[in-house]
Amino acid sequence: MFDVIIVGGGFAGLSAALPLARARRSVLLVDAGQPRNRFAAASHNLVGHDGRAPAEIRADARRQLAVYPTVAFADGQASAAVRADGGFLVGIGTPGGTRHERGRRLILATGVRDELPAIASLWERWGSTVIHCPYCHGYEVAGRAIGVLGGGAMGAHKAALLPDWGPTTWFTGGDEEGDGALAALLDERGVRIERTPVVALLGEAPDLQSACLADGRIVPLGALLVSPRTQPATPLAAQLGCAFDEGPTGPHVRVDERRRTTVPGVYAAGDVTQPMHSAVLAAAEGVLAGVHAHQSLVFPEAGA
Repeated sequence: MFDVIIVGGGFAGLSAALPLARARRSVLLVDAGQPRNRFAAASHNLVGHDGRAPAEIRADARRQLAVYPTVAFADGQASAAVRADGGFLVGIGTPGGTRHERGRRLILATGVRDELPAIASLWERWGSTVIHCPYCHGYEVAGRAIGVLGGGAMGAHKAALLPDWGPTTWFTGGDEEGDGALAALLDERGVRIERTPVVALLGEAPDLQSACLADGRIVPLGALLVSPRTQPATPLAAQLGCAFDEGPTGPHVRVDERRRTTVPGVYAAGDVTQPMHSAVLAAAEGVLAGVHAHQSLVFPEAGA
């Protein structure tokens, strides 16, 4: 039995494994090899790694973890997890069949999957000229005509921010646009409001030249910011009975300050636990989950 099984080999899971490895605890890191950021050419806002490919950062981290003799890796999809024998039994799908492993503690660093709007030719540009975060990718599209897709409070918030990167059009699709104070701010920021829905993106992907509207008009565009719905990338948290909270883009696993879920012995970290998603936040949460999972093995009175 491993001391801790970590599900997810992204920034959160790798970061959770490191303090456990340095505490000389046995760790199994399960990685399906499908990180959310696989569509992006570079990671940003991660000090010391700005501009590096996410896959390179993960590969370096995995090599560093492999130096520690108590760390093991399982490449495959964790398809099921149940409480068993004072710990947890995790089923891992591999090319050779389902493998089962036991752990005293479980850290869910599974990340989320994005549900993108049903707009023609949008997926081909995802992570390049169709982006979700101005701080992650805005610099790379700065100076171009930028669109913000979607009405409501989130769309308005992003539309007000985007002029710092380029001339901005807010495509509300006819949804809520906010009050007079917001309208005044958007006007002051030079944001153009377009209420006709976007039906297709034009240009040779992954580049973007324009957006086609439902009425046939063509709007020049060099980048489009979207706010996709998100769902946990695996059903493990729900299978285990973890509580969820509803965030602005979708549900996330409820955790406390120690990254404990509502199920004793189960911790969670990264995008699956919070509405604000970034590499550095995922890494920080992973470290906290690893540290507190270790301490729960030493101090039972602290609670798992």
